Amino acid sequence: VAGSVATGTHGSGDTSGSLATAVRAVELITADGDSLTLERERDGERFAGSVVALGALGVVTSLTLDLVPAFDVRQFVRTGLSLDVLAEHFDAITSAAYSVSLFTDWSAPRFGQVWLKCLDDSDLDSTGPDFPWAGPADGPMHPVPGMSAVHCTEQGGVPGPWHARLPHFRAEFTPSNGEELQSEYLLPRRHAVAALRAVAALGPVLAPVLQVCEVRTVAADELWLSPAEGRDTVALHFTWVKDTASVVPVIARLEAALDGLEARPHWGKVFTTEPAELRGRYPRMTDFLKLRDSLDPAGKFTNNFLRRLLYEG
Repeated sequence: VAGSVATGTHGSGDTSGSLATAVRAVELITADGDSLTLERERDGERFAGSVVALGALGVVTSLTLDLVPAFDVRQFVRTGLSLDVLAEHFDAITSAAYSVSLFTDWSAPRFGQVWLKCLDDSDLDSTGPDFPWAGPADGPMHPVPGMSAVHCTEQGGVPGPWHARLPHFRAEFTPSNGEELQSEYLLPRRHAVAALRAVAALGPVLAPVLQVCEVRTVAADELWLSPAEGRDTVALHFTWVKDTASVVPVIARLEAALDGLEARPHWGKVFTTEPAELRGRYPRMTDFLKLRDSLDPAGKFTNNFLRRLLYEG
């Protein structure tokens, strides 16, 4: 939980914020050995700078999370959504369920799978939500083409508890492929179609090293270093083959294609964006650096990655 929160990791849904937005209090052991607790309602600004913090402020010893009553979810999969149809109906498609994920290998400008996770209620029949843009799958699917669906959470509209449906993969199995590199870029929702068309144009470059790309949406938040800070967001996630030498040049090409679209890379995944450029994409970065200097003036919690990311370039 602490690692997911610290890097701004997220699920999917037009109205769902990143996992960090569920935090209402964070407890840190700071550089001088003191315990510091920051609360959403009490500490406002400093709290907003301390949730997605990359481990730079101290050791997180406790998080207090917002909870809701348990609920059931039903999962449906649709197949064969073209990029042109998605571009024309983007808002309707991403709002068609509580959580919507679009999968493609970019071998063509189309999405082979659309995963729709719906709250289980009496208004939902066995065919799932109204989704005229793609037809139902003919059986259980795995997001990565060619892999067995046995690792995936139950589909076909079978109701189940949220923790057994909102993840794509069953807790007892390895998620995704397991042998991979990952990258992700989070952009303002208003740039979604432009970004997708830019990525599609790179299809022949991406496809040889790409296992699957997932497109999701995330609601805006106010956490200073969250990739969704200040803007409703579309997230483009890439699961690459595990070959760093082949993948990194492709990532550089991808980042160039997204230039000008305000892409923020996921903090915990592979990217090549220059630090100075990256810092400029976060309006509250200067405030975060001041907070960091006040809590850890000697840099006890600063490693090589953070030093380059926050201060160099």
